[in-house]
Amino acid sequence: MRLLLNRLYAASGVAAAVCLGSICVLMLAQAAAREAGILIRGADDISAWLCAASAFLALAHTFRRGELIRVGLWVERLGEAARRRAEIIALLLATLCTGYMSWAIVRFVYESWKFNEVAQGLIKIPIWIPQSAVALGIVILLIAVLDELVTVLRGGMPAYQAAEDARRQSGDFSEML
Repeated sequence: MRLLLNRLYAASGVAAAVCLGSICVLMLAQAAAREAGILIRGADDISAWLCAASAFLALAHTFRRGELIRVGLWVERLGEAARRRAEIIALLLATLCTGYMSWAIVRFVYESWKFNEVAQGLIKIPIWIPQSAVALGIVILLIAVLDELVTVLRGGMPAYQAAEDARRQSGDFSEML
C-alpha cells in the first residue's frame, strides 16, 4: 500500500510539472507565433486551466515533502507527547477542511458535467474537463492528509516532518529563509 500511495503522490507531482512545462511551451509558441503574425487561439484559456491544474496536482506531493507552508514554529517547541497531540489535531482539522473542499469541488465538477456547461472563452469545450484536474488534485491531497493522520495515530513520524529533518541534517535551512 505504501508503494502505491508514494507512486500516486509522485505521479501527481509529475503531472503538475508537466502542466507547468506545457504552460512554458505554450507561452513560447505564442510569442514565436506572434512574431510570425499568427494567433494561437485560446492560448490564454489553456494556460489558465494548466495553471489551476498544476497548483492543485502539486498539493499532495509538496505536502508530503514538507514544502507546504505550515506553522511549525509553535509545534516544534512542544514536548514529544504535546507535539503528537498537536499534529493529530492539525491533521484532523486538515482532513475536515480538505474533505469538505474535495466534496465541494467534485460536486461542482459533476454539476458542470450534468448541465453540459461549456467554457466561456475562445475554446468551447465542456468545462468539467479542465475542472477535473483540480478535483483530482484536491482528492489526492485528501488521501495524503489521511495517510499522514493514520501514520501519526499509529505512532509514526509524518513524512513532511521526516523530510524537514532530513533537509536540516544535510545542512539545508532554505525553508527557514
